[in-house]
Amino acid sequence: MRIDIITVLPELLRSPFDASILKRAIDKNLVEVHFHNIRDYTDKSYNQVDDYQFGGGAGMVLMIEPIDKCITALTEQRDYDEIIYMTPDGERLNQKISNGLSLSKNIIILCGHYKGVDQRVRDRFITKEISIGDYVLSGGELGAAVLCDTIIRLLPGVLNDETSALTDSFQDGLLAPPVYTRPSEYKGMKVPEVLLSGNFGKIEQWREEQAHLRTEALRPDLLE
Repeated sequence: MRIDIITVLPELLRSPFDASILKRAIDKNLVEVHFHNIRDYTDKSYNQVDDYQFGGGAGMVLMIEPIDKCITALTEQRDYDEIIYMTPDGERLNQKISNGLSLSKNIIILCGHYKGVDQRVRDRFITKEISIGDYVLSGGELGAAVLCDTIIRLLPGVLNDETSALTDSFQDGLLAPPVYTRPSEYKGMKVPEVLLSGNFGKIEQWREEQAHLRTEALRPDLLE
């Protein structure tokens, strides 16, 4: 898989990909992640990429021209399954979306900034708009990092135990059940006996029951 991220702040994005699971995935050549600075595609003085919005109003807007040049340069080199724009008014990110995107070969992620991007960018280039929640960040970079994490961890070979991703919360529409590790008793708090029984049939039944109970208590909307 190849992911191209278009941003005005590539330095803000590098850190999440330089550690842990994402770094291992890149080092194992399971994914390529490339950062593209929008300022490299402008011919304006002082590398300007934003301007005042027509009609007045607070906040600057990313201009269409440098974004057009960047996306065009990328799409002339390869085909992309999706060109994604990170925006608060996009579709709320969920596990189903991440599962689908993990099957892609090439995707572009455009990070908004300031007051957003010229609407013509969204109309002409964007195939999917994604939000990571009903709140506003200073830019789309952190949202892009979240999206990439949810996608990359699903790629075959990324996790040491590939079944781990299949038992995460939301994969089956439920929250994950409680988990425990050694010691089996700590300061009077004991691990449920069923988990120590070695009876894997009963253990799976317990986990399914706990997943339903936890979902009902914490996220009943998922059961609707």
